[in-house]
Amino acid sequence: MNQKKVFSEIQHYFFITLGLAIFAFGWTAFLLPHHVTGGGISGIAAIIYFATDTIPVGPTTLVLNLILVSIAWKVLGRRFCIDTLLCSFILSAFMSIGQMIFKTALVPEDPFMCAIIGAALAGAGVGIALNNGGNTGGTDIIVLMMAKYRNISYGRTSLYLNILIVLSSYFSVHDPVKLVYSVVVMFAYIIISDLVIDGYRQTFQFLVFSSKNREIADRINKELHRGATFLKGVGSYNRQDTEVLLIIAHRTDKVAITRIIKEVDDTAFISVSKTQSVFGKNFDKIKL
Repeated sequence: MNQKKVFSEIQHYFFITLGLAIFAFGWTAFLLPHHVTGGGISGIAAIIYFATDTIPVGPTTLVLNLILVSIAWKVLGRRFCIDTLLCSFILSAFMSIGQMIFKTALVPEDPFMCAIIGAALAGAGVGIALNNGGNTGGTDIIVLMMAKYRNISYGRTSLYLNILIVLSSYFSVHDPVKLVYSVVVMFAYIIISDLVIDGYRQTFQFLVFSSKNREIADRINKELHRGATFLKGVGSYNRQDTEVLLIIAHRTDKVAITRIIKEVDDTAFISVSKTQSVFGKNFDKIKL
């Protein structure tokens, strides 16, 4: 393993750990002190904690994930299960530490504000972890196992399971207001996590109209190690043949590409648009 690969792995695990820490902070500092819960295994662990008032969330999360991983080992593969176990240990540790530190909520007088902030932090944290190859296990394991043998919708099944978990929290808190807060947490968590994940994977399409497209493409190839494509076009006004430069790039390269175009030809005509999805080399893989 070369130095670049080692650095990349360290970076991935750093952001996975950071994401799980933010996730645990949202739960322990804002949600649990107000007896508000959400979906997933963390939601089940919270319900058990509310019902018993003695069994902490961290160990329960770990035990439940261990049970699910042992069941899913042959179905979902060794690598997925090992990564899930690692993330489960990290998350359990952060949950346990958080519950010891935060005996009361950081905003004790406003449970609704805590619900929104906690859901936002948890959603952002899990988004960061997922973008770097981590996961929180839990209901994802159940849904993925079901998908192996049944033609089911991942998103819909996951939503149904989380709704069932959240509604079940009423039997431990016996408070309809807190149940409403928990439903708000679930949907806010889904929205924020999707925004973080989609924002991280955002790609852009550049269409560049310039007499110096060859020079622009060469600099993008050499400096950013990105490819570009020349398209043949014809001007509608002068009827002359022209070359249009097509570039597909990650959001992290957007500013650098724009700067290169400006430096080479500050009179270039540029169209920049967000793309819905990009599949292929250096981008996402088709998972249908």
